[in-house]
Amino acid sequence: MAQVKITETVLRDGHQSIAATRMRLRQMLPVLEAMDEIGYNALECWGGATFDTCMRFLDEDPWERLRTIKKYVKKTPLQMLFRGQNILGYRHYADDVVYEFVNRAVDNGIDIIRVFDALNDPRNMEAAIKAAKDTKSVHVQGTLVYTISPIHTLESFTKVASELESMGVDSVCIKDMSGLLAPYDAYNLVRMLKKHLSVPIELHTHCTCGFGEMTYMKAVEAGVDIIDTALSPFGEITSQPATETMVMALQGSIYDTGIDTERLWPLTEHFKKVRKELAEEFKLTMPNQINPAVRKYQIPGGMLTNLYNQLKNQGAEDRFDEVLAEMPNVRRDLGYPPLVTPTSQITGSAAALNVLFGRYKMITNEVRDIVRGKYGRVPGTITEEFRKMCIGDEPVIDHRPADDLEPELGKAKEALAKEGFPDASPEDILSYTLFPEVALPFFKSRKQTEQPVD
Repeated sequence: MAQVKITETVLRDGHQSIAATRMRLRQMLPVLEAMDEIGYNALECWGGATFDTCMRFLDEDPWERLRTIKKYVKKTPLQMLFRGQNILGYRHYADDVVYEFVNRAVDNGIDIIRVFDALNDPRNMEAAIKAAKDTKSVHVQGTLVYTISPIHTLESFTKVASELESMGVDSVCIKDMSGLLAPYDAYNLVRMLKKHLSVPIELHTHCTCGFGEMTYMKAVEAGVDIIDTALSPFGEITSQPATETMVMALQGSIYDTGIDTERLWPLTEHFKKVRKELAEEFKLTMPNQINPAVRKYQIPGGMLTNLYNQLKNQGAEDRFDEVLAEMPNVRRDLGYPPLVTPTSQITGSAAALNVLFGRYKMITNEVRDIVRGKYGRVPGTITEEFRKMCIGDEPVIDHRPADDLEPELGKAKEALAKEGFPDASPEDILSYTLFPEVALPFFKSRKQTEQPVD
C-alpha cells in the first residue's frame, strides 16, 4: 500500500527544536482530543529533552504529563524518543535502570519507543530493545542516526539496520537530526533499506539546511512508510516539515495520507497562540532562517549558535571560523561519530580547545572516554598514534560498555530515602537516577506544594 502515514511531533520535537522544549502540559490539553481524531500514525509526546525540562524549567512531573496525555488520547499511539543505554540522560545507565524505565514508560502510557544510539552501536540499543520486546505490548523502533562522512555509506547504514531487524525491532527509523539528508540521498537510502528489510521504514528529518520537504518527497517516492512532521507554528527551520504542507502535497496522489486538512487548521491556530505565549514568557528568540552551511560542517544547527556563544564569552568569537574548520579534523580523529548528543558537544568542545590552546594540548575526559570505548564502538578507525596520545597504554573496551556497570536502582532508592523520601514511587526513583541534581529540588518543591495549609 502506497499511503504514507504521519507521525506528529508538535508535542515533543516540534517545540524542542523551535522553543527550547518549553511547552507546558496545560498548553497541550485543549487540543489533545481533537488531535486524537486526525488519524495520525502516532503522537510523539515524550522523551528527548522533555523529561529533564519538565522538572528543571516547568515545575512539572514528566510522568504525570504522560499519564494525563494518555487520558485524553484514546486512539492514537503515543511515542517517545529513547537514547538507548543513555535513556534520556547523557551517560550510560545500568541495565536495571533501562529495564525499569522501559516498563514504567509503557505502564504509564507509551505505545511506541524509538531507540537510538549516538554512535549507531547496536550493543548500546540491545537492553532497551529487549526490555521493550519483553513487555509484549509496545512497538519498538530501532534507529539509524544519519550523518555524512567518508565512511558512512548506503552499505554501512544497511548493515546497522539489518542488525536492528535481527534484534527484533518492529520498524526502523532514519533519524536525520541535523537536516543533512539530501533528497536523492534519501531516495537511494530508502530504496536500499526497503530492498533488505521487511519492517516498515520511517524518516525523521529537520529543515535546517532547507532540504526538508524535498527530502520527504523523494523518500515517499522511494517507498518510505511514515514521515515525521510538526504543525506549522512549531515546524520548519530547525524543526520538521510542516504537517499541513506535507498532507496537502500528497493529497490526491497514491501516497495520500488520508488526513483531512480542514481538521488541522484549528490546531494550527491553537499552536500559533502557544508559540506567542512561550516567546513572551521565556523571552525566546526562535530560529527564523535556514542554515545551509550546516551540511558543509556536518553539525547540528543549534550547535553552531552554542559554539559561537561559548567563544564570545571567552572573547574569542573572531576565531569561530577556525573552530568550524577544526570540527571535521576532530571528528576524523574520533572515528567519525555522528554528531548528536553527547558526541556533538564533545567534538565541538575539543575543536574549540584545539584552536584556543593548540591541537590536543588540552584533552577532555569525554574525548578520552570515546577513545577508551566507553561510549561504544565508533563507526571508523582511531589511529594508534591518537589513541596513545589520549590514553597511553590503557586497554580499549571491546565489549558492550554497559556490561561494566553495577545495578543502580537500589542505591538511588537508598539515597532518596536519606533525603527524606523513603516511600518514593518507582517513577520518582527513576527521575532521581537520571537527573539527581534536578529531581531532588523538584521533589522538595512538590512536597511543599502538596502539604495542607492550616
